[in-house]
Amino acid sequence: MKILGLIIAILTGAFLIYAAVDFPDWADPTSPASTYLSPRFIEKTIEETSVPNIVTAVLADYRGFDTMFETAVIFSAAVACFFILRIFVHGEPGERLYRHVLTGVTIRVKEGKIPPSDDFERIDASWTPHDLIIKTICRLLVPFIQLFGLYVIAHGHHSPGGGFQGGVILGASIILLAISNDLRTAVKRMGEKLVGLLCALGVFIYAGTGALCLLLGLNFLDYAALASILHVDPITARSHGILIVEIGVGLAVMTAMIWIYNNVSSNGEYDEGL
Repeated sequence: MKILGLIIAILTGAFLIYAAVDFPDWADPTSPASTYLSPRFIEKTIEETSVPNIVTAVLADYRGFDTMFETAVIFSAAVACFFILRIFVHGEPGERLYRHVLTGVTIRVKEGKIPPSDDFERIDASWTPHDLIIKTICRLLVPFIQLFGLYVIAHGHHSPGGGFQGGVILGASIILLAISNDLRTAVKRMGEKLVGLLCALGVFIYAGTGALCLLLGLNFLDYAALASILHVDPITARSHGILIVEIGVGLAVMTAMIWIYNNVSSNGEYDEGL
């Protein structure tokens, strides 16, 4: 099986190298991208989409199909990580670590047993943060990080940003909470079922917007069709349509990051994390 996989990888690599010979030279000013596509986007983006950020317009409108499948790939990666790593059946009961809140004394308690008193808090064997300053500062920073992530998504039309960037920031805020405290603290805020549903919802928002455009009589992901629903002109409708799909991208990226981190950091057990 390993030999077969190696052969497939070598053949695929050889094919890609062979096909790359036909690509235009790097930074070739006479390539189709330089002579047709770039001038077209630079000259027509504001006129056709009312979006000052050309990159956002290209990703979510002109190249909307590609970005939709990129979002689907991110969702697929999270689902694959879940199926490969997630463990629902635990082995033999082990020991849990507990630390006294006031004295810092650490004790071991068999799984299923309760600590001597409520003054003991559960800690992880592999990662035991105990610095009150770090935990407090991170907890205070998380809301501001999330607010900035929402701003990056909402303002991606007019400045650098968008669904991918904002989604990464939002996902990083939850991961920061898990690292500075523990995995259980983060999972209490965003449970596994909620993460999975939101990840699928992000892809559904993107694809559903395209399907809605079809139902309204125009092409898939032609946001001008939304003008009749949003009660705006077709150009403004394209701008609003870009924002809608960017929200879907942000949801998918954020939850995919959290989903993958939770499974990788806890070896699929959702018990103790990094």
